[in-house]
Amino acid sequence: MTTDIDAQIAENIAKSLGEVPHPALPKGSNIYGSTKLFPDFQAEDGETYFTLIHGIPHESSVSFVAILQATRALRKGFESAIYLYGPGTLAATANRGFPTTGDAGFPGELNMNNSLETFIKEGGTVYCCRFGLALHGIREEDLIEGVIPAHPLDVQDALIYYARKGAIINSTYNL
Repeated sequence: MTTDIDAQIAENIAKSLGEVPHPALPKGSNIYGSTKLFPDFQAEDGETYFTLIHGIPHESSVSFVAILQATRALRKGFESAIYLYGPGTLAATANRGFPTTGDAGFPGELNMNNSLETFIKEGGTVYCCRFGLALHGIREEDLIEGVIPAHPLDVQDALIYYARKGAIINSTYNL
């Protein structure tokens, strides 16, 4: 019976591969349109963009993309701030890497670190919840330079502050 099933699977694999046209398109081929639907908005005077990140680095791209969006808002002229809380605080750890700190044990391991450093260097503000740090055994001196440690009660008050300023608020949360 196993031989018959193995033969059927092998036949189906060959059939499936035969359905794929080859050769694949060469690198650089356009397979999607490039029409941008919305204007490339720039910040008006005093506009703010606030990002909340409550996601574990490397568990999904959600937290990384949120940092990239906050950076893009900064480059559009928005006052841009990120608030890392809960497991999001892991993203602000400066002493990551393998086999030594600063070494990427796999491609992309330090994407979030590098992106936060760029965001700060370009004028963005990064807050990091002290309770989130404590939950993961991270000391304040382990933070990326320029990350601002914040009291746990500041999460809600920061949200109120930025909402009252009329900020665009991007709140990410991993489940």
